[in-house]
Amino acid sequence: MFSGELKKLMNDNLLRTIRDRESGSTASRIIIDGREYINFSSNDYLGLADHPLIIEAAKKALDKYGFGAGASRLLSGGTELHGELEKMTAGFKGADSSLLFNSGYAANTSAIPAVSGEGDVIFSDELNHASIVDGCRLSKAKKVIYRHRDINHLSELIKKENDNRKIVITDTVFSMDGDIAPLKDIHDICIRHDAILYIDDAHGTGVLGNGHGALAHFNIKPEQWIIQMGTFSKALGSYGAFIAAQKNVIDRLINTARGFIYSTALPACIIAASIEALRILREKTSLTEKLRQNRERLLKGIKDLGLDTLNSETPIIPVVVGDVETTMKFSEHLMKNHIYAPAIRPPTVKIPRIRFTVTAAHTEKNIDKLLEALSTHNP
Repeated sequence: MFSGELKKLMNDNLLRTIRDRESGSTASRIIIDGREYINFSSNDYLGLADHPLIIEAAKKALDKYGFGAGASRLLSGGTELHGELEKMTAGFKGADSSLLFNSGYAANTSAIPAVSGEGDVIFSDELNHASIVDGCRLSKAKKVIYRHRDINHLSELIKKENDNRKIVITDTVFSMDGDIAPLKDIHDICIRHDAILYIDDAHGTGVLGNGHGALAHFNIKPEQWIIQMGTFSKALGSYGAFIAAQKNVIDRLINTARGFIYSTALPACIIAASIEALRILREKTSLTEKLRQNRERLLKGIKDLGLDTLNSETPIIPVVVGDVETTMKFSEHLMKNHIYAPAIRPPTVKIPRIRFTVTAAHTEKNIDKLLEALSTHNP
């Protein structure tokens, strides 16, 4: 079954396989097949996944609440920690309220259909994450795609629609390109056309705006018509996701978001880890500054080598070196030099690339090692 399809993927260098690590969860080091690499593929931007205070918080919750949640939040699956994290998250994001989801994918595929429906129009950036794309597909609203970060195109398209409700949806940080949505301009368009702004801040939370995310980065007040999705699984080093918004939006999600209603709650130990991660992020601003410094060091080094980094503005730095086969060989060269950075290929992206993610946990020596490996590569 599927042998023909799999063979074609293999012939096209598009067949994916799983490489499980043997090491703990660290942002800068990974062990695969007994060999150690410097890890430049992690979204653990602040290096919090193995922070001792987070691990200790998870252990204490595990001892008190056990592991499995046993049921959904609407039954008996939630704990007092779940409510505490939701209050902390809402405060952190400047919103009235928030609601936890089991993943960013679950949040987008649940919340987008819940806040849009027949008669509505969704305007979505063409490079939005797959979870946004799928969330839009599940909605009964009309879908309109605008060119990537193209404010003029969005403005032209939104003027043509006279439906009851308009919703503009965008990633804040685009996870494969590392660029940032022109959120201030998008925000202005939403104001002019009385549209809801729904942002996926998964890669912005903990990274932009001194960690508070994209709205803080652009000095945008989180008004009642703005819906923020974010995750705990990237810069916060934990797991799960949230929607932060006006209370009536959250109340609607509690009653209509299928991924929330019909999913077993996240275990309390994971919630405790997220609570501690938020505390650390609020108190330790040096982490975001270290991340910024590492990002600037790596980006400058890559650019000095004359490599194409597209329009990266964040710790996500893509490097385009050619077709799929060339990109695969490039990744293999890096592995021989103890650098772990897998090739990103279609259909995830149209243009194959190596996606480097630098973190606050990387040392200058780590970054220089990567730059040395890049400098010795002969395509």
